[in-house]
Amino acid sequence: METNDILKKVRRIEIKTRGLSNNIFAGQYHSAFKGRGMAFAEVREYQYGDDIRDIDWNVTARFSRPFIKVFEEERELTVMLLVDVSGSLEFGTHTQTKKNMLAEIAATLAFSAIHNNDKIGVIFFSDKIEKFIPPKKGRKHILYIIRELLDFKAESRSTDIKLGIEYLTNVMKRRCTAFILSDFIDRKDFQNALTIVNRKHDVIAIQIYDKRVAELPNIGLLKVRDAETAKEQWIDTGSRALRDHHRKTWLDNQERLKEYFNKSNVDTISVRTDQDYVKALLSLFAKRN
Repeated sequence: METNDILKKVRRIEIKTRGLSNNIFAGQYHSAFKGRGMAFAEVREYQYGDDIRDIDWNVTARFSRPFIKVFEEERELTVMLLVDVSGSLEFGTHTQTKKNMLAEIAATLAFSAIHNNDKIGVIFFSDKIEKFIPPKKGRKHILYIIRELLDFKAESRSTDIKLGIEYLTNVMKRRCTAFILSDFIDRKDFQNALTIVNRKHDVIAIQIYDKRVAELPNIGLLKVRDAETAKEQWIDTGSRALRDHHRKTWLDNQERLKEYFNKSNVDTISVRTDQDYVKALLSLFAKRN
């Protein structure tokens, strides 16, 4: 992609997603994703019903009557985007590819984060860790992230979600809110890694998929290419048995993912490339309130 084309696309995405994050998501994002803990604010006299564990014994001794410590939520979060950059994300049969929709969703989350004064970082992964952008604040940082989301060229086309999750666990020492953005096309088991990372961090899974992955059209002979292995073959979409098998494979994978997320206690949404991701994100935020 030419530099001018990238800059134009970055600008378009910035205008759209910053408007969404400012006008639609600001309040929902704030309440859906809590701060990392409680910070000391002040002391006041003890009142009936206060937790005795909050008594400040030094101040109490000084004034000979009980005082308690008052805490307030630390709002600042560190947000990490764990972004799948494998070959399968380049697929798309409607208005955009999975990769482009992923970039828009990631940008919306990024602008929502900085609108709330949160830091944001990114881990790009395939079947290897392709790039790590440490969390920072600021518009310049966000625009750099969006540019990378649009134009990043992965060295590998395969997928290893478990590897990406384990890297997040190891590299982020303090608790963060982490969004895994992927089509989750990976036959390897990553449920245990997901459970471990969600004990340390607040993890949310966002699946981006295309309708043709879920259901094949009846259009006769069709040449298909595996985006990750580059293997090509002809298939007969006129075959009801083949279409049924394709559908069953999709449903089985969705059931497996549902089990993974349920067992790991990870919130999740699925967004199709021809659908409105705004509604999906709002439903995610509402689910967490």
